[in-house]
Amino acid sequence: MIHLSRRGFALGSLALTLGGCARMASSTAPGAAPPLPEGTSIPLWPEGPPGTIAGTRPEVTEERPPFGTITRNVSTPSLLVFQPPAALANGTAVIVAPGGGFHMLSIENEGIAVAKWLNSLGVTAFVLRYRLIPTGEDVGMQLFRRIAQPAEMQAALAPLRPLVTADGQQAVRLVRRQATRYGVRPDRIGLMGFSAGGAVTVWSILANEAASRPDFAMAIYPGLLPDPLRPPAKAPPLFALAAQDDAIAAKDTTRLAEAWRAAGLDGTLVPYPTGGHGFGMKPQGKPTDEWTARLRSWLDSKGLLSK
Repeated sequence: MIHLSRRGFALGSLALTLGGCARMASSTAPGAAPPLPEGTSIPLWPEGPPGTIAGTRPEVTEERPPFGTITRNVSTPSLLVFQPPAALANGTAVIVAPGGGFHMLSIENEGIAVAKWLNSLGVTAFVLRYRLIPTGEDVGMQLFRRIAQPAEMQAALAPLRPLVTADGQQAVRLVRRQATRYGVRPDRIGLMGFSAGGAVTVWSILANEAASRPDFAMAIYPGLLPDPLRPPAKAPPLFALAAQDDAIAAKDTTRLAEAWRAAGLDGTLVPYPTGGHGFGMKPQGKPTDEWTARLRSWLDSKGLLSK
């Protein structure tokens, strides 16, 4: 049976004509299921997440300047699935954790847009909707106040940190267990985080559990990292990137890469002179605009873009 994905690629080995255009069919990996519709949500914890968040509020996805499209009040974590066309798929998977100071998720700029870019490289992407601090309509003011008051931020994060660490670990476990279903290799699963999502990435690695250890990791302007940083002996290769004028994450990013190197691990630091914080996939006309090219080169150097 021939099945057409939303991108118009056929599963099989026949040449089909669709809408007057000939398109060559390509087969999925052995045992892989047909592609899911773009952005399909799958539960991170099918039987319910461990732990609870006090004061849970209804989840909201909305346009919120200057942050763009955000999601807040996540209490039931999930993964959004983005699969590349079968002809491009190379067997690599990346779990993308958007930032937002644990008060929101920059779901478009640091999540969905990143996933679609990874798809263009042949990488299967999963956007991680991890649990968040409950917020109201004043989410922006609440976040900025806590950024300015580190002690208040740490107090708000204390009960959440073990929950989001568990979410990051579970994301890796789940994708690895279901590697065949998505046509990816269980030894080519990466974890990538922006800002607070970078903290989720690092916390998950520091948990030092073999089943949830990513095979490679990317921390894009990560913040709220522990001090001191002591990566485990089997920590994966790390790509860390930030702008030097980023008052939130520049120091943490440098400290993270230096900790990897001091432990004799594979750590790559990419600093930019300007670019600020939270640029994600949005062009700014600044040096950070070429960060995706640097990351693509790093992935290629690790053999992660070849089939």
